[in-house]
Amino acid sequence: MAEDRRKTEPKRRIIRIHLDEHSIARWGPDVEHERAVAVFDLLEENSFAPAGDFTGPFALRLSIAESRLVMAIHDDGDAHLVTVTLPTTPFRKLIKDYFTVCESYYSAIRTASPTKIEAIDVGRRALHDEGSELLRERLAEKIAIDLATARRLFTLICVLHIRG
Repeated sequence: MAEDRRKTEPKRRIIRIHLDEHSIARWGPDVEHERAVAVFDLLEENSFAPAGDFTGPFALRLSIAESRLVMAIHDDGDAHLVTVTLPTTPFRKLIKDYFTVCESYYSAIRTASPTKIEAIDVGRRALHDEGSELLRERLAEKIAIDLATARRLFTLICVLHIRG
């Protein structure tokens, strides 16, 4: 299916993504795994269309600067097209709660019962869904994205908020 989508919507997709590593203190193995999976899945299948007269496919650079999410959008030749910024304030509590639940989840998968792991995972997924929907709402007039793309981008936004 990912192959079909790439052929039918080549202009509405991200083909490269770069995370500003200066925004991040360091990643542990669990975070690195989540980041790698989100990037892989995002590049395999996404729907991404900035408002305006822009032709994709797109390269996306994500960073955090002055409490704002910065999404620098480039064409496939790496020419800058537009930068979209969002305040991170609406995401802060949600990201903090998500980190707390993720820490519990990673701890639980090492020692807890399957029932407890599943319960924590349900909470983790609910917070992730909430963050994805918030991202879609905040980007609605700036960038059209589907839910799967929003979920993967939310994961990467969380990674950018890690401060060690």
